[in-house]
Parts: sequence; structure tokens; C-alpha cells
Amino acid sequence: MSAGSAAAHPAAGGAADRAAAGEQQAAAPHPGPPGRSRVAPPCDLVMVPARQGLEAVDILRRGEVPAVGPVIHDGPCDTLGFLVPSGTAAAWDVPGSACTQTDGRGVRLASDPPVVGTGWLLAPGSTQGPVTDPTRLRAALDEAARTIEAADRHR
Repeated sequence: MSAGSAAAHPAAGGAADRAAAGEQQAAAPHPGPPGRSRVAPPCDLVMVPARQGLEAVDILRRGEVPAVGPVIHDGPCDTLGFLVPSGTAAAWDVPGSACTQTDGRGVRLASDPPVVGTGWLLAPGSTQGPVTDPTRLRAALDEAARTIEAADRHR
């Protein structure tokens, strides 16, 4: 899916729109514990349905080299958001997901998530890196979709 068509996708919106618009939890971002708050590197945000995202997180964590960055959960929209390197949105085309450019926009990675109505599934500082590799995320999302499809067929 291209970045331009993300708004029409069901996984789009919610935290991605609020993050892109720069909506913060309060006028000043929560600084978090000392050493735990920093300005995020320029990044994009891949939003997926929560069920597929949770499967993908498990896949990424149990790989030979665990590789998952911070993941945000948008409960009201039932989605997960993976921070990925800036520029990912330009070529993101994974069905069932949307990638939004955030351009860093001063989002702070603190113990409190940067967007109202969300919470960290994997908080910054508790992950293997500042972002998730988009190639590995794509593979994990594909595997997660196949796993969910197989499980649903056997219900």
C-alpha cells in the first residue's frame, strides 16, 4: 500500500493520524524517567490489526536474532504500530497494513506513549533497537497472516 492511499485503509487512522498530526498527550510531552526519554529518530509508523501485529511481534522476538523496535498499541482502533526507519512509507505495500510518515516531528520516546489513547506494547529502551527493520517486519507480517488464516480454517 502506498503512503498516499493509507487513509483509505481500515488499519490507517487512529494513532497514525494523531501521530502525523503531532497530537501529544499534554502540552509538553511526558519526560519519562531520567535517561528513558529522547527525541525519536526520524521514523515512519506501520499500523496493522492487533491480532496480526501480536503474531508478528512473537515472530520477530523468537527469530535467530530478535529484532523488534518499539511497538505502540492503539486500543480504541485495535491496532499495533511498529516504528520503522524514515522513508519506509514511500515503498510500503503490505496488504492489511498502512505506513504513515511521521518525519520524527519531535515525538518523544518516553515511558508514556506520545499519542492519547495508546500504550506501549514494547516500550522504547526495552527493545533490540530504536526501530524495526522493515524487511523483517514485512516477512513477519506475511508469516503472521498465514498463521492466522490457518488457525481460522481449523475453528
